[in-house]
Amino acid sequence: MTEQTIPATTGDTTDAGDAGYRKALKPRHVNMIAIGGAIGTGLFLGAGGRLAQAGPALAIVYGVCGLFAFFVVRALGELILHRPSSGAFVSYAREFMGEKGAYVAGWMHFLNWSTTGIADITAIALYAHFWSFFSPIPQWVLALVALAVVLTLNMVSVKLFGEMEFWFAIVKVAALVLFMVIGIFLLVTQTPIDGVAGGPRLIAEHGGIFPSGLLPMVLIVQGVVFAYASVELVGVAAGETEHPEKIMPKAINSIMWRILVFYVGSVVLLAMLLPWSSYTKDQSPFVTVLSHLGVPAADSVMNLVVLTAALSSLNSGLYSTGRILRSMAMAGSAPKFTGVMNRSHVPYGGILLTAAVCVLGVGLNYLVPKEAFDIVLNFAAIGILATWAIIVLCHLLYVRKTRREGIERPSFRLPFSPYTEIATLVFLAAVVVLMGFDETGRITLLALPAIAVALVAGWFGVRKRIDMRAFDEEGV
Repeated sequence: MTEQTIPATTGDTTDAGDAGYRKALKPRHVNMIAIGGAIGTGLFLGAGGRLAQAGPALAIVYGVCGLFAFFVVRALGELILHRPSSGAFVSYAREFMGEKGAYVAGWMHFLNWSTTGIADITAIALYAHFWSFFSPIPQWVLALVALAVVLTLNMVSVKLFGEMEFWFAIVKVAALVLFMVIGIFLLVTQTPIDGVAGGPRLIAEHGGIFPSGLLPMVLIVQGVVFAYASVELVGVAAGETEHPEKIMPKAINSIMWRILVFYVGSVVLLAMLLPWSSYTKDQSPFVTVLSHLGVPAADSVMNLVVLTAALSSLNSGLYSTGRILRSMAMAGSAPKFTGVMNRSHVPYGGILLTAAVCVLGVGLNYLVPKEAFDIVLNFAAIGILATWAIIVLCHLLYVRKTRREGIERPSFRLPFSPYTEIATLVFLAAVVVLMGFDETGRITLLALPAIAVALVAGWFGVRKRIDMRAFDEEGV
């Protein structure tokens, strides 16, 4: 089959890393990838502990963080319409920041998703241990099996990846919608839970919106941001989608209202059904409500949903790093084998490299099963903040270029540029500062110098083989 190169929307740029992909992702796949990226374990599991810490003010934090996450993905959306690419933000960083920018963007994304993959297989093993059937099986064995299954399916074809994400997202959305329907019914009918009917007065009677003051609300921001850590993956899917100029704006715009409904709406509903102090970090808040209602097997059902969310995250991480590393390999800033495709047009080299790091995570599960999850999340946090910042910087440089050269921007634009980009970068910097107030966050910040040294050393190792012909600008 003849390799095809994805044409540049503007007609003046091409990325060699885009050659050879099949346009196998359908609109329903892309829409569900967008939904799945915005809904994960940060809501299903993490909301309980944050409700217990900040009370109903958590809804405000989810709204604010969700707004900036939307700005990031909206900026990425405009870049996609400028030039769809499976290299996504790495390809845009190469265009607007040079190969050094692409190098940093790619390896920080790899850091994020390879370590997130370790967290995912650890979570999958922990969730599986919930059922007695899996209890005798060691955590590291379950982690290895989960990795092997998702890796195998990811290598088959991009269409199968899209189908998996479609059904993973369906499970997550269906669970949330069902819970919200039940919750609204309880409020409308004033059905009491533990002898008390829910409603807005339940918030007012337990300290109001800010029961613990403003400080806890501010401190949980750095944790909430990572609940949205997959929203940028919709940009990677653009390179394997037919007519991205039609599909992407709809998929990206839908993210905002889904954040409002599923995150903000769910937290408001949870706060009106039970006092905020009833929730704990050790249990999904949805399970807390359903167990107080006496719903049988509620914890098993929600555990299955959270398990699905972790599988979805692992699936997406393998997919995106494979494409990102291939874009880098074509320029020489990643190992050559990560640029290789199989007969199904899947860049298996990059996927295998990510899986290899996850195998190290299996060893971590063997050595320190209780600490494995927290250790790797520290590094994932650095990766996602860097990726988001690079996306916003690329958009800022893109807008500057359009003004300087008189290029017309797409009709689908990030509003209020450049103020939106500046505000987003300030917000991301504030998140880094807030990480210093948290014990886990401080460990993350201490790792920054080591990561910087590794990036610099890596650059000096690859700079002589950088091939700028991987990215051509016609007429230059």
